Amino acid sequence: MLRQAAVDARIEEFPEGTKTARDAAAAVGCELSQIVKTLVVVADGAFVLALIPGDERLDEASVAAAVPAEHVRIATAPEVVQATGFDPGGVAPFPQQQVALALIDRSLFRHAVVWIGAGTGRHVAGLAPGELARLASARTFDLHPHG
Repeated sequence: MLRQAAVDARIEEFPEGTKTARDAAAAVGCELSQIVKTLVVVADGAFVLALIPGDERLDEASVAAAVPAEHVRIATAPEVVQATGFDPGGVAPFPQQQVALALIDRSLFRHAVVWIGAGTGRHVAGLAPGELARLASARTFDLHPHG
């Protein structure tokens, strides 16, 4: 999809795996905040992607405020596969199968390049955060709106 969209992106494969944000940052040689965690949440029954920096934890209240939704929870592994077609640990933010909405944390835009999961636990792709937001059709939100 990156090539089809004519996006300037670098895809890397790491046979030892990049299943965690820390693993990916070490493999790529970047700051943990440049790794994008693509988290699937269920917001009032709908699947939502939350794209957040690798050095942050998801604040479900921030997602609930951004959607808006009353009930937000992390998706189960089977729900992640249903929503995205990818196994946990290798979720790419696009293409999206059953995702109603994608959100990208504003702090990711401070980097020239961020790194996303590219569909497996061994592949990552580096691209500009603006391109990521465009390709994922993501709305910007603040992970820590009061922080």
